[in-house]
Amino acid sequence: MGRIFEGSLSGAGLRVAIVAARWNDFIVERLVAGAKDAARQHGIEESRIDLAYAPGAFEIAFAAKKLAETGRYDAIVALGCVIRGATPHFDYVAGEAAEVGRVARHTGVPIGFGVLTVDTIEQAIERAGSKAGNKGAEAMCAAIETANLAHAIEESK
Repeated sequence: MGRIFEGSLSGAGLRVAIVAARWNDFIVERLVAGAKDAARQHGIEESRIDLAYAPGAFEIAFAAKKLAETGRYDAIVALGCVIRGATPHFDYVAGEAAEVGRVARHTGVPIGFGVLTVDTIEQAIERAGSKAGNKGAEAMCAAIETANLAHAIEESK
């Protein structure tokens, strides 16, 4: 077997940005708190965490792309909450929020996906720090690990 590349959960020296939607802010603020807490727990200094607010989940991919294009960040974390309603609007907003995956592939900057797509407010609350953990913290950990994986691969050249 050849080389094995893995990313660690050490955030030491990393610079990250969080893009958070203002829509459903009573949920998103919990996700932001979880992401910031996870960053600090894994060694990212507070001064190396930037926060950008997008109007809603639909605008997250745009904001993430602009942040990635600056070249300042090792990783970005996308946070938002889309709650299903009675119309197809949910599908369009959730789909556009998921475009951060395409942003990551095109810019080379890893993006942790912490946009909740749920049927009910109760499900959102469960995923923002109660029964189902905090998806903001999970997205930050995924972003840190992926950034370190990218660095490991780049250093092997």
